[in-house]
Parts: sequence; structure tokens; C-alpha cells
Amino acid sequence: MTLPILLGVLLLGALLLAGAMYALRGLRPVRAVTGAGEAAEAAGAAGAAGAAGAGEAELKSRRAAEVVALGFVPEAELDTAHPAPVPAERTAVLAALADGDWEVGAAYLKAAGRDWEERWLRVRVLAGAAAGDDGWLRAWREAKPSHPALALVAADTAVVVAWNARGEGAAGDIAEERLRTFHGLLEKAKAAAREAQRVADPADPVPYMVEQSVGIGLGYPHEDYERLWAQITARGPKVLTAHTHALQYWCEKWHGSHELALSFARESAAAGEPGELLTLLPLLAYFEQDAHDPELTAEVFYKAPEIREAVDAALADLAAADPDDPRAVRMRHMLAYLLFWQDRDAAAVEQFRHVDGHIGAPPWSYAASPRSRYVYARDWAVRVTALG
Repeated sequence: MTLPILLGVLLLGALLLAGAMYALRGLRPVRAVTGAGEAAEAAGAAGAAGAAGAGEAELKSRRAAEVVALGFVPEAELDTAHPAPVPAERTAVLAALADGDWEVGAAYLKAAGRDWEERWLRVRVLAGAAAGDDGWLRAWREAKPSHPALALVAADTAVVVAWNARGEGAAGDIAEERLRTFHGLLEKAKAAAREAQRVADPADPVPYMVEQSVGIGLGYPHEDYERLWAQITARGPKVLTAHTHALQYWCEKWHGSHELALSFARESAAAGEPGELLTLLPLLAYFEQDAHDPELTAEVFYKAPEIREAVDAALADLAAADPDDPRAVRMRHMLAYLLFWQDRDAAAVEQFRHVDGHIGAPPWSYAASPRSRYVYARDWAVRVTALG
């Protein structure tokens, strides 16, 4: 065989092998931290030279257009900041706060009543606004310095400011000086949280939920965190956000282990009634394990019988929930991802249709490129079920 012919055969073989690896879901070099789309894009970029690269780009563009034609949101338009559309009421409140009207913020929080999940969400909305511009919060303090709701929002603002100062990344990747600043700010947030707890309605778990992020950042010993958790569950035993925050504490990446996190998650799920969505916890525990352990292969890991059973339980839980329950969107994001990995593409597409357009939630938010991770999984499932 002449050299030109041999080179041609080798090139053809390489192209065929690349095509086969692209086509087989199980052979993707994908990890949860980097995201499926990023890996695929990196592979495409590496082989994009010449006509083969141009052809691959054209194919990718055509396939993306086919999915968009079915009513899905283009990749560039995906909102990575929010898990769902922002309610008009929240937008109006934030605009009023920007104008310095603290009374609108106070009324917004009061309107949550004893819906502790909603109260927590509204506190975090106000705290996020104050962390950027606290003029309205200072005005509130001048007008009503002993207001319990003010103490609560101020405490959570201190938490948000501390975590913003820390920045993203593992502790080992953050400069020592920044960590010292972070810990100092958290100590102040802890004191503010304890004051909010002192003046709060005795039935309100939210001031104690505010301290959960303090406990993670300062590394509370297990017995201290368990005492905090007991205060929360005595007041709100089934607040989903409280459970998801506690799960973070028990994860291996913070102060626990995969085993402790999964045990906590299963206990939480078992305590929930249909429609309360606590079955989200085991899904998150499995996802955290996959994200933390480089030895796991998502294609194999998520097909384990116990994870399929956890997904089935979550689907049943979701079916029993109020369709308008704002917590449901968190479940749908995670279900879409796990159903995709389990080759249950039709069921995955059903979840993608509910959440499409807003992807500011795990698992997408864990990726360096959330849009890439989301679009790769969504478009794969859509092509399998609707385009063949």
C-alpha cells in the first residue's frame, strides 16, 4: 500500500472512530464538574481543523436549530441566574428597594406569613438586594431599629456579604487572606443570626436557617450543627430549603461524607408525605457524590438500581405535588438530568419542557458552562424522542 493511500485510510479510520464516540452516549468523556456539553465542545474544537471540523460545526448548528424549531429556547438565550421565571411581584419589590423604599420590602416579607419556605425565599431576595446596596436597609433601621424582621434580613445580608467576599471555589483554591476575611465576616453574621433568633417569633425556623450557611463556612462540629438542626426542625420539620442546606453540610466536600449525606437524605425523604418533595434529597446526595468523586462514571453510576428507585420515588412525589408549587422546579431540574443519564429520554424531555429557558439550579449551575451542560442533555433527549 502506498504512503498516500495508507494516510488516507488512517484518516478515514480516525474520523469514523470520532463519529462513533460522539454517537455513543456511554463513551463521552464527561464528568459532572465540567459538563457534558463542554467536553463535547472541547472534543469538537480539537478536531475542528479543515473540512471535517467545518462539517461538524455545520451539523451541530443544524441539530440545534431542529431542537429550537420544536419550541425549545436557544442556547444563547438561556437564563443562568434563575431556576424559573422571576415573578413580577419580586421585580417590583426590587425596583422599590433600589429607590430606597424599605416599607415595600418589609411588607413583602410579612406577606409570606407562616409559609416558611416562602418566608426564607423572600428573606434571601431582600438580603441579596441589601448586599449590593444597603441604603434602604439602613433607612429601615433608622425608622424601626428593633423590628424583628429587620434583624432577620440584616442577619441574612451579613451571611450573603460573607460568602460573596469568599468567592467561588474549594477552600484550597482561595487565598489565605480572603479566607480570613470570610471567617471574620461569618463571625459577625453568626452574632447577627443569634440576635435575629432572640427577637423572632418563637415558631419561626428562618432565623435558624440563616445560621446554616454560617455553620458550613465556619465548620461547626457535628454536635453543634445537630443542635442547630434540632432548632430548625422543632419549628419547621419539612422546609425543603432547610433540608437541602443541611445536606450540603453533611456532604464530603464540606463536613461529612458520602455515607452521611445519603443517610441524611434518605431520612429526610422517608419523613415526607407525597407532594412535599423531600424525595429531592436523595437525588441531590447522589449528584453530589458524582460531582465529588472523579472515579465515578455518570453513565454507569446513575443507572444503579437504587438510584433508579430514588428517581421513581421522586417522580411519584412530584406527581402528587401542587402543580403551582414553586419548589417543584428544583425537582424538575434534577430529574431531567438523572433521567437523561438513565436513558429515559421521553421522561427527561417532559421535565425539560417545564424548566426550559431558566437553568440557574443544580445540576447545571455546577458546571463551568451551565448552558453547555444543559443544552447537551436537553438536545440529546429531544433528538432521541422527537427527531430520531
